Amino acid sequence: MSNKVWHVVAAMGVVALSLFSAGCLKPDVMVSPGQPEEGFFLGPEDVIDVVVWKNPDLSKEVVIRPDGKISLPLIGDIPAQGRTADQLAKDLAERFKAFKENPSVSVNVVSVNSYFVFMVGEVNKPGKLQLKSYTTILQALSLAEGFTQFASRNDLRVVRSMVDENGKMKELRIPLRYDDLISEEGGVYNITLKTGDTVIVP
Repeated sequence: MSNKVWHVVAAMGVVALSLFSAGCLKPDVMVSPGQPEEGFFLGPEDVIDVVVWKNPDLSKEVVIRPDGKISLPLIGDIPAQGRTADQLAKDLAERFKAFKENPSVSVNVVSVNSYFVFMVGEVNKPGKLQLKSYTTILQALSLAEGFTQFASRNDLRVVRSMVDENGKMKELRIPLRYDDLISEEGGVYNITLKTGDTVIVP
């Protein structure tokens, strides 16, 4: 890659990719490689089964609402979005302590509906991809049935919404080249997509 310099720095399981592309956007971006984050984080529309041991009246299968919360007997509305099932179970057990002695709570994921990405532009099947397992950029392109004949496959963009250190939403654009994705070092660039990511193929 004579016109591009890639700096890959691994630290505490996070890979920092500083992408410099001649004549193109030159953002410094922090992205994860193909290895997904540890644990599945719950989100809206996920279906979970909350089981309070020996308390069937408190046990309930619920759908996480668009506001990221669930509603349970006695304790009312509880935030579920952005937590793993284990984290939520521990929080619920603490809340139920006000009503039950040493409650044992488990949370099981029944159906994953909150993991999705959008494919935009010159792919054969654009639109929303509903995903059931961690998906890389190459896998998403395959699910979208590949490029059209007009695609600029070396000018891909992944658009990701993130929260900055001030708690404000910002948009991160990650430039990618298809030739790099399928190269011998492709695993470094083949990032795992996060829910809500938009893949743009001009």
